Formats: sequence, structure tokens, C-alpha cells
Amino acid sequence: MPHFEFVKSSYSSGNGECVEVARNLPHTVAVRDSKRPDGPLLVLAPAAWDTFTADLRRQP
Repeated sequence: MPHFEFVKSSYSSGNGECVEVARNLPHTVAVRDSKRPDGPLLVLAPAAWDTFTADLRRQP
């Protein structure tokens, strides 16, 4: 199992409802809910993550 180093979103409001992202491994981006650190992970290719975040930045 890879070792992911998660960081909280810069948009985190401190209310405990955060998304954490790990980008420390090549070819892998992992996303998890900070309330469930041992819960499921969403694992993506970096290109998919980049497309997703680019789409978010385009939202009003």
C-alpha cells in the first residue's frame, strides 16, 4: 500500500468538513474526507485531477 501524505484543501473553513489531497506519489493523486481518514480513497491519474480542478476554477 502506498504511503500518501495528505494535505487539507486551501479552501478548508476549519469546520471539520474538509477534503484532503495527496500528490506525493508519481502517477497518482488520492483524495479523502478528513472526517474519515481511514475511510475510502478516491485515486486518480494526475491528468484527471488537473482537469477536475481546472473545471472547478472556471465555476462562478
